[in-house]
Amino acid sequence: MNTSRTDPRPIMRASLLLAILVIAFARFSPAIAGPVKEGDSFPDLKAVKLEGALPDLAGKVVIVDFFASWCGPCKDSFPVMQELHEKFEAKGLVILAVNLDKKAEDMKSFLAAHPVTFPVVRDGTSTLVKQVQIATMPSSFILDKTGKVRFVHRGFKGEKTREEYLKQIAELLN
Repeated sequence: MNTSRTDPRPIMRASLLLAILVIAFARFSPAIAGPVKEGDSFPDLKAVKLEGALPDLAGKVVIVDFFASWCGPCKDSFPVMQELHEKFEAKGLVILAVNLDKKAEDMKSFLAAHPVTFPVVRDGTSTLVKQVQIATMPSSFILDKTGKVRFVHRGFKGEKTREEYLKQIAELLN
């Protein structure tokens, strides 16, 4: 009769290591962390391969607005974004539109029909969209001067959303 038992310590160490790795992965993985929300830091736009030139965002209030050519409410929101750009650019607001179209030609057609003077970039690989976890179009994130998300807008509800933008931008610029 063999009474020797296997030492349980290596199994416990391996289980502990596995638990630590699972927790670390869940903490730092955008796919598991959930959508970007108020109070979060917005992803580093320079680290994402976006098509187009990024403006200088340091020390600015920023609206990152996700849009696509096939999005009806996006067509309604673009004139409001242009209005906000014209009204607040000199006071330190930057609007950055991020296009989600797979084809650059679709974005170009949209911009020809809805011209704007604020910067527009394209996330053709959906890298940023996956990090932020966009569920509704359009989606806008208003960032304070430190890059923290202060306000999130999912969808565009016409004048109601416009009034919210005006109030929130004025609050962050003051």
